[in-house]
Parts: sequence; structure tokens; C-alpha cells
Amino acid sequence: MLYDEGGAGTPILLLHGLMGSARTWRPQLPWLREFGHVYTFDAAGHGRPAPAELTTEAFVADLAAATAAITEPMVVIGHSMGGLHGWMFTAAHPDRVRALVVEDMAPDFQGRTAENWAAVISAWPQPFPDEAAVLEFFGPVAGRYFLASFRHDPDGYRLHGEVPTFRDISEEWGTRDFWSQWKSITAPTLLIEGEHTITPPGQMRAMAAVHPDARHVVIPEAGHLVHDDQPAAYRGEVGKFLRRVLF
Repeated sequence: MLYDEGGAGTPILLLHGLMGSARTWRPQLPWLREFGHVYTFDAAGHGRPAPAELTTEAFVADLAAATAAITEPMVVIGHSMGGLHGWMFTAAHPDRVRALVVEDMAPDFQGRTAENWAAVISAWPQPFPDEAAVLEFFGPVAGRYFLASFRHDPDGYRLHGEVPTFRDISEEWGTRDFWSQWKSITAPTLLIEGEHTITPPGQMRAMAAVHPDARHVVIPEAGHLVHDDQPAAYRGEVGKFLRRVLF
């Protein structure tokens, strides 16, 4: 579940989004190795068993146990669900995090439901017979994300987890907020938002406003998968941040 991706120096931990996998970070690994020792991580329920309770705290406890051997404070970089898990991990273990990057995730989705979204996913024509079918169905950006995440079986590509699990992870976000944990964090933080974000309007900007050392940037022409959609802009912002906090 924890993969050593090489490099030397400060540990950098990459956390993927919902329905993603550690493999979704592969295009970012070469340049991130210039800044430290890079690790990727498969969240519980994504190609391996989910926690008994599908709470954010349970996922963070699983992450904390899996990374216990990394004793030096880490830079934690998370996308979407991984961004939430990153700041919840930082709130629970502030001594283990040196700096934080949160990509396109906000603290309060209360009132939203994943029921319709889960129904759409359940109707996907799985298995997809080959890579071309995945790219045709999802498009080049999301298609590459899912190619890196899906299980590749002899008959084609399919989800590497259960739709009810993914649904219930998202459903929890519609029943609570995570502001108190966010407000407890003091580690230097970069907040990256796509121009075409999935987050509630203004929340990521508000996150920066209540943090003692956070910078909020909006990446033009980027959707939710900022690091895949606008990789050069993403690298520029994250690289500038890492040079500030590490060197």
C-alpha cells in the first residue's frame, strides 16, 4: 500500500483522490524526486480492503499506521480525497508533517449526496476491453487517471473497488464539515484550485484566510484533476512552494 518511489532527502508523501490509486502520480514522480524522497500510497478501499467504518478518521488511522516507519516530518501532497486525508492527518499528527499541499478539496460539502453519482458509475460499461475504450469513454485527462487506477483483468479494465464503498466515502462528506481540523493546522500550506473546481465557491480562498501560512492559487483552464489537466502550471506552483519550505 506504501510505495517507495525513490529520491533522497525530505520524505514527500503523495495521496490520491477518490477512485484513484498510487499509480495516478507517476507523471509527477521524476520532478518531485528533485525535492526529496517520494512515496505514494493506495488508500484503503482502493485495491485493498476498506476500513470497517467508512469514516475519514478511519482512513487517516490506516494512513498513519502505514507510514509509521517514516520518522522524519513529511511534505504531504494530496489531491481531492487525498487532500482531505492529508490535512486530517496533519491535524492528528502535526509533528509528522513539515508542509502540506491540498489540491481541489474543501472542508464543507454538507447537503450534497452521491446517490446519483454512484448510479452513473454503476452503469459504466465494465469491463472496458482496452485502453482505447477507456480513453474514448472518459476523454484524455480522466481516461489516463482511470487507466492508472483500474484493475486490468484478462477481459479488460474495471474498477479496483466497490461502488458502494466509493459512494459511502463521498456521502460522509455531505453530512459533516472539517473546518475545525483545518483551523488547527499551522504547517505551511499550498492550496491549489482548478478554475473549473468541484469545490463549493469561495471555500478554498476562505481556507487560506484562516490559516497562518497558506497560499491559495487558482489554475486557469484546469478542472478537478489539476495536476493532469495543467501539469506545467501545477509543477510551477508546487515547485516554488517546495523550494520555499525545503531549501
